[in-house]
Amino acid sequence: MEDAAIIALYWSRSEAAIAQTDEKYGGYCRTIAYNILENREDTEECTNDTYFKVWNAIPPQKPGLFRAFLGKIARNTALNRYEKNHAGKRGGGETELLLSELEECVPAPNGVEAVCESEELSRAVTDFLYQLDELSRNLFVRRYWYAEKLTDVCRRYGISEGQGKSTLHRLRGKLKAYLEKEGLMI
Repeated sequence: MEDAAIIALYWSRSEAAIAQTDEKYGGYCRTIAYNILENREDTEECTNDTYFKVWNAIPPQKPGLFRAFLGKIARNTALNRYEKNHAGKRGGGETELLLSELEECVPAPNGVEAVCESEELSRAVTDFLYQLDELSRNLFVRRYWYAEKLTDVCRRYGISEGQGKSTLHRLRGKLKAYLEKEGLMI
């Protein structure tokens, strides 16, 4: 079923919208959630929570890119679940590692201006990614958006893990410099 038809089902409040969403994008949502949570039960709950949030968001929203809309909700839901599961604990897992890698170049949201700044930050990161070559952009997105393990990302693109680490380190440095130039670093 086409995305426009699925969105129309949400607008008409048909429960078939959720079934169609799961059929077409269930694997996509579960992959995003599992890469962050690394737990099958939490992944299933997170996927169901994603569908619930989509049900509540459409209407009034009418997403232009349904897959991206779902991915963002699934990712944020999984990150929230991850934070809840790890509150007060020291990590050491893959998600802690990728979040700590990004801390060095992306400012943490705080204060009243956080919402406006997060929109500016999102735009700036998107602009930065469009300036990269395809391999660099894909490495960055697979690692930091989809939360894929570094070994899996490197295997996917046929590069060594050392080359992947080095490339990502340089990209984080370039992103930090770009954000500073844009006035988005605190």
